[in-house]
Amino acid sequence: MKTVILDNGHGIYTAGKRSPVWADGSQLFEYEFNRDVVKRIARYLENENIPYSILVPELDDISLSERVRRANEIYKYSGNNAYLISIHANAGGGTGWECFTSVGQTKADPIATILCEEAQKEFPDLRIRFDYSDGDPDKESQFYILKNTHCPAVLTENFFMDTEKDCRFIMSEEGRQRVARMHVKAIKRIA
Repeated sequence: MKTVILDNGHGIYTAGKRSPVWADGSQLFEYEFNRDVVKRIARYLENENIPYSILVPELDDISLSERVRRANEIYKYSGNNAYLISIHANAGGGTGWECFTSVGQTKADPIATILCEEAQKEFPDLRIRFDYSDGDPDKESQFYILKNTHCPAVLTENFFMDTEKDCRFIMSEEGRQRVARMHVKAIKRIA
């Protein structure tokens, strides 16, 4: 069974990784959201006896190069039998859920396709942002974590923290449970 490496994105001091302050005074901090979702996923995986590793247990900002180094070390010690999922909340004024792999067809693409399928099932009432221009639903990017890890790596953007409707969803207990559950359903299919 493959080990899933869970990367919880940014740290407490990463500049700009937060929602606006909404009229009721609430605000989402991406480091907290990412860590909460990863902890929820980890609890599910423990109950299912699926091997996993949390890439960044610290609250501090861990550089991308260090995160990649850690992922590559875990991959090596897994006998090259691991993959990475990097969990994030999106920003930029859009809405919906999306998934990224590195550019070109790689071993990450089938993993991303499963994540996209599970997102579509879990969030039929919400927007899913696909890009079929290369024949599969994930988007492609030169994100450092995706192109520099030795293992297959996928990055999920779990709704937009700067769009109030999306943000309220991922601030809610129900939203976070659904985001975690969607990832777990995908991981069970990948494993």
